[in-house]
Amino acid sequence: MDLIAHTHRILVVRLGAMGDIIHTLPAVAQLKSRFPNAHVTWVIESKWKPLLEGNPHVDQVITIPLSQWRRYPGSLSTWRSFRSFCDRLRQSEFDTAVDFQGLLKSAVVAYISGARRVVGFDKKALRERIAALFYSDCVIPYSKHVVDQNRDLTMMMGAQKSHAIFSLPSGQPSPLLPDGEFILAAPLAGWTSKQWPAKYYAELARLMWCDRGIPLVVDCAPQDSTYVEQICIGAPKGSCIVHNSSLNELIAATRRAQAVVGVDSGPLHLAAALDVPGVAIYGPTDPIRNGPYGNSIFLMRYPGTITSYRRSKKIDPSMFMIHPDRVWETLRNILDSHSIGEVYS
Repeated sequence: MDLIAHTHRILVVRLGAMGDIIHTLPAVAQLKSRFPNAHVTWVIESKWKPLLEGNPHVDQVITIPLSQWRRYPGSLSTWRSFRSFCDRLRQSEFDTAVDFQGLLKSAVVAYISGARRVVGFDKKALRERIAALFYSDCVIPYSKHVVDQNRDLTMMMGAQKSHAIFSLPSGQPSPLLPDGEFILAAPLAGWTSKQWPAKYYAELARLMWCDRGIPLVVDCAPQDSTYVEQICIGAPKGSCIVHNSSLNELIAATRRAQAVVGVDSGPLHLAAALDVPGVAIYGPTDPIRNGPYGNSIFLMRYPGTITSYRRSKKIDPSMFMIHPDRVWETLRNILDSHSIGEVYS
């Protein structure tokens, strides 16, 4: 039911992280389709702003310096920055704020905007249930995947589900990429428990190089270079390339890759949104809810793996059960036929 007949200014709250922001893009596209003349503003953490560059469904982007506030929580400069941020939100006089994140911090941002209506998920669907106290309208999502759950939220405002649109920038080419074909990997995830063993990437690079002469480009942020360099040390010379990239360079590299191999992390969801083929290796997180969206990515998960969402500092044992030879076999089939589907190791 359309509860908001006259909406002119909409605030979207999804502060981070990379994969979650990507998963929110189709919902925001639906909002803009429902209210084509509305001014849509998105609040986002500064480091993820490049994901919204040139987005036709977002009219304004406001960054929130959360990392700075965390670094100097009691300082006068932080207090002034916070006051300035609040004032900027309130000056926009939003009709509606939509909290797609469902955490206390995002709910507070939506609330302090002064929007007349604050829409969010029902507390039964939230990890931090206290967030629901800040909403005027709560929605129980009925879809399974998080992309579709976000789109369920927009239906509170009368939006209709349509083909999922992921509006992403072109990115910026990196000089570190090889001239020819390559497969892209991003080994790190927000939780160590979701990661694939480092030695498996080195073995995958060896198999790819010996079989097809194709290098594995291993992407990382600058602060993670040492970890990725250790992966490549264990691979034959020329078979493994460290791609120390910015977010814009990662986007361009993903667009160029013949295929990707990844885990439940932002770079994998970026590839799925761009319809790039590849292999997703899953362990303690639920691929039904958090898996790669669409049909371009093969899913590999060991049978009997327990879904726990456990944020351990150790790699989940199930991730060791997906062996490099099986991953390369699947990638090779992708390169040969571009077939799509789902594979369980």
